[in-house]
Amino acid sequence: MNQTSIPALVPADPDANIADLLVQRVAETPDRALFSVPEGDGWRDITARQFEEQVIALAKGFAASGMRPGDKAGFLARTTYEWTLVDFALHYAGVVMVPVYETSSASQVQWILEDSGATWLITGTREHLERYQEVAADLPLIGQTWVLEDGMIEELTEVGAGVPDEEIAERRSLAKGDDLATIIYTSGSTGRPRGCVLTHSNFVETARNAAASLTEVVHQPGASTILFITTAHVFARFMSVLYIQAGVRTGHEPNTKNLVQALGSFKPTVLLAVPRVFEKVYNAAEAKVEAEGKGKIFRSAASVAIEHARREQEGEKIGLVLKAKFALFDKLVYSKLRETLGGNVRYAVSGSAPLGPRLGYFFRGLGVKILEGYGLTESTAPASVNVPQRIKVGSVGPALPGVDIRIADDGEVQLRGVNIFKEYWRNPTATEKAFEDGWFRTGDIGELDEDGYLSITGRKKEIIVTAGGKNVAPNTLEDPIRSNPIVGQVVVVGDQKPFISALVTLDPEMLPAWLKTHGESPDLTLAQAAHSPAVRGEVQRQIDHANKLVSRAESIRKFEILGTEWTEASGHLTPKLSIKRAQIMKDFAADVERLYGDPNETTNVSVSG
Repeated sequence: MNQTSIPALVPADPDANIADLLVQRVAETPDRALFSVPEGDGWRDITARQFEEQVIALAKGFAASGMRPGDKAGFLARTTYEWTLVDFALHYAGVVMVPVYETSSASQVQWILEDSGATWLITGTREHLERYQEVAADLPLIGQTWVLEDGMIEELTEVGAGVPDEEIAERRSLAKGDDLATIIYTSGSTGRPRGCVLTHSNFVETARNAAASLTEVVHQPGASTILFITTAHVFARFMSVLYIQAGVRTGHEPNTKNLVQALGSFKPTVLLAVPRVFEKVYNAAEAKVEAEGKGKIFRSAASVAIEHARREQEGEKIGLVLKAKFALFDKLVYSKLRETLGGNVRYAVSGSAPLGPRLGYFFRGLGVKILEGYGLTESTAPASVNVPQRIKVGSVGPALPGVDIRIADDGEVQLRGVNIFKEYWRNPTATEKAFEDGWFRTGDIGELDEDGYLSITGRKKEIIVTAGGKNVAPNTLEDPIRSNPIVGQVVVVGDQKPFISALVTLDPEMLPAWLKTHGESPDLTLAQAAHSPAVRGEVQRQIDHANKLVSRAESIRKFEILGTEWTEASGHLTPKLSIKRAQIMKDFAADVERLYGDPNETTNVSVSG
C-alpha cells in the first residue's frame, strides 16, 4: 500500500475557532473539573465555568492594556496551569500567541520575536525576562512586557475590570477557521527555526476528529492527565486543546524530578510523553531492583511482560506456563510499577520520536496501552496514531480521521488533510519546497502496511551513505542502543566513510547506581566512566545487540564514549529531547575523525563487527 485516506468523523465547521471549543465545553459541562492545580499535598479543582471566567477576566486586561485583535504576543514560560490560561485569554482577546521555549537562548528568543513581528511579551519568571533584556535593544517592536511570577494575572484582571463582556465576546468571535491561530517555530534540529502558521481549523478539526477516534481514551469515566512536556511545543499545545474539547481534567508539573510524586497524588488515567520518559521509567525501575539484588527477577518479569503482550497483539495462543508467570509477576512487579504511575493509567500517548517495540510491549504487559503516534509541527502534531481497538506496536498507527498519507516513490511520507499547516511565516520559498501537488513533504521515510498502519524508518536528510554505497538509517541502530540504562544518547556516523561508527554519551542519572552494582566507584565523573573497562564492555554489548538487527555492512564497527553530556543547554538536544545531529557532527568532528584515523586501531571495536 502506498496511500491511505481516512475520512473525517466530524463534519468541518469553517466558522469555528479555538475559543469556541471552550465555549462549547462550558455549555455542556459547566461544573465539571477541567483543571486541577497544586494545593498543599493535593490538588484543587477548577471547573470549566471557573476557567472561562478567569480567561475572560484576563482577556479584558489584555484589551485594556492596548492589545488589538491580530496583534502577536510572545510567550516564554514553563508548563503550568497559567500557561493554558494565558493561551485561551489571548484567543478570547483576538491576539495571536507566539510561544518560545523556556530553554531558548537569548539569540533564539530574539530570532523568534523579530521574525514573527511580536509586539508584546509575556514571560514566566524574571530570569526569562532577563534573557529577553539581553537582546531587547534589537527588538524595537516589543512594547509592554509582563512577568507571571510578579502578579501579572492579578494586575491585568484589575486593569480590565471595566471592559464590557460584549467586547470580549466580539473579539472572541472574530477569527474564522482559516485565520491564523498561532505561529509555532520548529525546534531547529536541522537549522534556524521556521515559523509554522497554524490556523484555527487546524486545531479545531484535528481535535474534534482525534477525540472521536480516541473516545475510549479521552471519554473514559474520570479521564484525567498531567502535562509535563513543554506546552510551547506543538505536541503538548495540541493535546491541551484536545483535553479542553473533550473535557479531560488536566494538571501540570513543570519539574520532571517531581513527576513520580505528582503522579502518585493526581492519579491520572492517561499520560502524554516522549519515548525518553518511558525509557527513564523502565531504566529507573531496573536500576532500583538491581541495587536491591533483584535485577534477575526484574529482567525475567520484563521478558514475560513483553512476550505476553506480543502474543496478545498477534492473536497467538498464550500457554499455561506463560499465563502463570505473568500472573505471578503481575503481583510482584507490574502492580508496583503501575502504582509508580499513579495506579490509574490505562493509556499513554507517545510521540516526537520512535518508541521501539520493546518499550511498547513492556508497558502493554503492565496494563498501560501506549498509543504511539506520528506528526510534526507542520501537521499540528498528530497525523497518525494507534487506536485502542487495534494497537500495532512498532508502528505509529493509521491516519487520523481527516488525514491522508502517501508514500512517494523515494519512500518519503507525505501528508494532506485538516491538520496541515498553512505556510511558513514570511518564507514563501520554504513553503513552496515543502509541498508537492498539495501534499506536505515530511522529510521522513516510511512504509504503509496492508491495514494502512504507518511505520517510520528514518529521515531523508539523515540517511547515511557509506563509501561503499550502503544506505543506513541511523535510528535503526540508535534506538536499541539508547535503551540501555547507562546510555544517554547515541549518534551513528559514517557518511562517505568506509564503515559505520557511533558516538555515545552516558546517562548521569542512571550511571552511579549501575557503577555501584558492577563493582565500580559511583563517584566516577562522566569523563572517568568513559574510560572504564566495565562501562565500555556494557556499551559494547548493547552495540553488539543492535548489530544483530542489521546487515554486516550496516553494523557499527567502532564507537567512542564521550566524557560529556548532550542536553538542551549544551545546544545538542531540542526541547522534545531529539538530537541535533548537524550540531553534534560539527562540535564533535574531531572525535568522529579519530574513529577513522587509524584503520588498525581496535579500541572500542564491536566484537560482532
